Amino acid sequence: MPVTGPNLTRRAMLPATAIGVALIVEPGSPHAQAVPAAEARTIAKEAYLYGFPMVESYKTLYTQAIDRESPNFKAPFNQISNTANVFTPRDTAFVTPNSDTPYSFIWMDLRAEPVVLTLPDIDPKRYLSVQLIDLYTQNFAYLGQRTTGAKAGNFLVAGPKWQGQTPAGVSAVVRCETEIAYALYRTQLFGADDLDNVKRIQGTYRVQPLSAFLNQPAPAPAPALNWPKPELATMSQTPAIFRYMNFLMSLAPTDPSETALMARFARIGVGAGLGFGFDETALSAETRQALEGGIADGIKAYETFKATELDTAKVSSGEMFGTRAFLNNNYLYRYAGAKLGIFGNSREEALYLGYFVDRNGAPANAAQRRYMLRFEKDRLPPANAFWSLTLYDGKTQLLVDNPLNRYLINSPMLPQLKTAADGSLTLHIQQQSPGAAEESNWLPAPNGPFYLVLRVYEPKPELISGAWIRPPLQPVE
Repeated sequence: MPVTGPNLTRRAMLPATAIGVALIVEPGSPHAQAVPAAEARTIAKEAYLYGFPMVESYKTLYTQAIDRESPNFKAPFNQISNTANVFTPRDTAFVTPNSDTPYSFIWMDLRAEPVVLTLPDIDPKRYLSVQLIDLYTQNFAYLGQRTTGAKAGNFLVAGPKWQGQTPAGVSAVVRCETEIAYALYRTQLFGADDLDNVKRIQGTYRVQPLSAFLNQPAPAPAPALNWPKPELATMSQTPAIFRYMNFLMSLAPTDPSETALMARFARIGVGAGLGFGFDETALSAETRQALEGGIADGIKAYETFKATELDTAKVSSGEMFGTRAFLNNNYLYRYAGAKLGIFGNSREEALYLGYFVDRNGAPANAAQRRYMLRFEKDRLPPANAFWSLTLYDGKTQLLVDNPLNRYLINSPMLPQLKTAADGSLTLHIQQQSPGAAEESNWLPAPNGPFYLVLRVYEPKPELISGAWIRPPLQPVE
C-alpha cells in the first residue's frame, strides 16, 4: 500500500492552457502552477535520468529485504545473508551479476541508530571487499583488503542524522547521506573445492545495531514504512517512476548541490516533500504526454551515449560508479551504470570493460558468427587482485545456461587454459564447442546476441590510466 498522510490523497488539477499542461500538486503548494509543456518535458527527462538508478535499486531492496515470499529474499533489514554458491542463470535479482565472488548482503535501515559491521582477519591473497552503497546507488565507502586491510575490525555505518562520536572498539565511522544503505560483500572463490572455505569466512561476518554492540538499551524504533510493491511492468519507463522516486527521496535528504534541481523537479510533482502522492493515473492527457516525452528523451540520450561513448570505449565503467564527489552529479553516467550493471564497483576497486560490439563495430551475436579474444604474451589484464571475463545474454542481461556450466574465464583458471607456442592466450566465444582440444578455452555463448564484461579487481595504474589497451573481440570468418 502507498504511504499516505494529511492531504496526500487530495489533488488539485490545474486547468491546461494553450501553452501549459495541467499538473497534479498539493492544494496550496507553492508549486501549484501550470508548467509549459516543453518545460515539463525537459524536467521529466532530468528527473527520469536522476531517479532511474534509485528505482532500479529499490527493486532489489524490495525483493531482498521486504518481500519474504520472493525467491530472491535474503534477510530483513540489519541482518546479513550469505550466498553459499556463485551466481548461475537461475539468479535473476539483478542484471549482469558477478559469478566470481559469492555475495553477502545487508540492507541497512539507519534511521534509529547506526549499525556496526565486523570483519575477520582475512588471508591477504584472498580478495574481499564490502561495497557500501546509498539510495542514489553512489558508492560512499569500501571496507576490505584495499581500504581497511586484512586485519579484523569493527566499522560503524551511520545515517545522515547521527551526531555521535566514535565509540570504543570501533575501527572507523563511515557516514551515509541516505537513511537506507546497502552493504554488498564479495568474497573471492578460488575454485569449486574452495567453497567450504568461503562459507567459513562468510560465517564470521557480523552486523549489529550500535546499541547491541555497546551492550546498551536500544533507542526507540524508527516509524514503520509502508513499502510500495514494485510494479515491474510500469515503474521504470512510465511516469509511475516518479511515484516511487517521491517515496525513496523521502529517505534521502537533499544534498546542497541539488537544491535548485529539487526545486525544478517539484514543478512536475516530484520531490521528497511531496510524499508518495504522485498519481500518474490522474494526469491530464497533456501532462502525461509531456512526462512520457521527457522519459523517452532520457532513454534516447542514454542510447546515444551508449552507442557513441560506451560501445566505442571512449567512456569506461570506471567513470559511472563512485562517490558523489567523484560522479560530480553526472546523472547520465549514473543512469548508464544502473542500466548496464547496477551496484558496480568504483574504479579503484574494480574496472569493468564491456564488449558489446566486435572489432568491426557489429553487435556481438553468436547466432551469426563465432568470435575469439586473443591476449598477447605478458599482456593479460593488469590486476593486483584478479581478473574475470563473464558472458551475458544480450536479451536478458543474465548468465547463459550451457552444457559446461561455465559462465566465465578468470585468472585463477590460467593453469587449466591452453596457451600458444608464442605465449599468447586465445579464448573462443561461440555457441558450439570449438572441439575437445580447445574446449578449455571455450566461453559458451547463446544462440543470439550477447555481451562480455571483463572485470579487473584492484586494477593496476596502467589500466586506470588507459595505458593498457584491451584486445578487440574478433569475428572468426
